[in-house]
Amino acid sequence: MARTPLTSRPFDLVYFIFFLSHIPATVLLDLQAIYPVWIVPGFIAQLPKLYLQLSNDPIIEGALSTGPTFLWLRTFMVLEALFQLPTFVIGARGLYKGSKSIYPLLLVYAASTSTTVLPCLAVILATPSTSPETLSAKLSSVSPEQRALLLASYIPFFLIPLLMTLDMALRLSSLVQKAVQAERAVKTK
Repeated sequence: MARTPLTSRPFDLVYFIFFLSHIPATVLLDLQAIYPVWIVPGFIAQLPKLYLQLSNDPIIEGALSTGPTFLWLRTFMVLEALFQLPTFVIGARGLYKGSKSIYPLLLVYAASTSTTVLPCLAVILATPSTSPETLSAKLSSVSPEQRALLLASYIPFFLIPLLMTLDMALRLSSLVQKAVQAERAVKTK
C-alpha cells in the first residue's frame, strides 16, 4: 500500500513540522540549563541571555538559576532530553512514513508535554507585572508586551500537544475497536 503524503494528512503535517522545529530549539536553547557549562560554545550560550533580555521569561530565568526553586523545571528538562528529544526524531520519521505504530508513543509524549507546559503557563500568568515596586524590589516581573510574547511562545507548546493527545487517543481507540471487531469476526466463523 502506498504511503499517503503528509500534505494529505493535515494534523500529521502540523505534528511533523512541530517536531522538526522543536529539535534545534531543544538542543540549542531549552537544554542549556542542564548541560555542563564547558560543553556549550560561547555564541550558543548567549542565546538564552539574548532571549531573556527580550522576554524577561521567568521560566528560562529560573531554569538557568542554581537555586532549588525551579528544580521542578530542570527535572522537566531532563525529561525533555531523555524522552522528548528522541520522540521528536522518531515521531517525525514515523509521521513522514505514515506509520500507525507510533501512535502510542505520540500519545504518551503529547500527554506528558501538555502536562509539563501547563505549570509553565501558570508561572507566566502569576508573574507580577513590571511596576516601580517590582523594579525597586528587584522582583521578577514582565511588562504587558513581554507577557503577550511569552504566552504567544508557550501556548502553542501546550495546545499542539493537547490536540495531539486527543487525536492520538481517538486514533488508538479506533484501531482498538477495529481489532475487537476483527477478533469477533474470527470467533464467529
